[in-house]
Amino acid sequence: MRSLGTQVAGHGAAVITAIIWGTTFISTKVLLRDFSPLEILVLRFIMGFLLLCIMKPGPIRTKNWKEEGMMAGAGLTGICLYYLLENVALTFTQASNISVIVSVAPIFTALMAHFFLDGERLKGSFLVGFVCAMAGIFLITFQGSEGVTLNPTGDIMALSAAVVWGVYSILSKKIGEMGYDTIKATRRIFFYGILFMIPPLFFMDFHPDFGKVVLPVNLFNLVYLGLGASAMCFVTWNYSVRVLGAVKTSIYIYMIPVITIITSIPILHEVITPRAAAGTVLALLGLVLSEGRWELPGRRMTSCRK
Repeated sequence: MRSLGTQVAGHGAAVITAIIWGTTFISTKVLLRDFSPLEILVLRFIMGFLLLCIMKPGPIRTKNWKEEGMMAGAGLTGICLYYLLENVALTFTQASNISVIVSVAPIFTALMAHFFLDGERLKGSFLVGFVCAMAGIFLITFQGSEGVTLNPTGDIMALSAAVVWGVYSILSKKIGEMGYDTIKATRRIFFYGILFMIPPLFFMDFHPDFGKVVLPVNLFNLVYLGLGASAMCFVTWNYSVRVLGAVKTSIYIYMIPVITIITSIPILHEVITPRAAAGTVLALLGLVLSEGRWELPGRRMTSCRK
């Protein structure tokens, strides 16, 4: 049983992570003027990996190949595939579609945790909160459009990214239970993520102009993504997963679209409509409801675990 102080720290770390990740869309939007999605991905995670090496330079020795395989799997899913699928999907379909579809990641995390993790059973409150939060996210995302334009390729890639994040959440929970230092474990995951990025370099657009990298606006946003959103936030996120569990931590993903809307007002000079304001309230209400403990009457969820 985690102490109250530890649980509060876990929730605090998740909130900080959600706030920073919610503002990364703005930084990425600025960087896409001069760099491709893959270039941004590689540059930010190399910077994050180097910072983690400085913070915790000592080696991490896993006990067996199974543990090493889990870290490699986390790097493949949470670092390489998730961000690559999300970034490439943005070239096929609307950003509004991507943000909504990717936001269903917690339901995939919950479903996987229900079957593969102890003490992570689905509850009626989670399902009700999910529906409420998704309704709010739809109001926020589609506030300025008369309809929804779907592109099968981009939308399927975004849905795949949500599934991949669910896998990563389960793996990060299991890695957290191994007892390794969080920073060192995250550093190893980053290493594998970068390693799995090497093959796409040969057939995707990767020709970064380092003259543009040093431009103040680009350098600031790369540092923000690499050191803040990557190195620091993956450490805080993995800490939250270890303390709170994969399902409860993933609920904070609902906050990310809300944070994006709020920060876009002063930076991108966007206007929040009444529909967006209502969506913000619904999304936050969904977050609260998802934290509840009650189950649907007569619908006790059972697990197939042996």
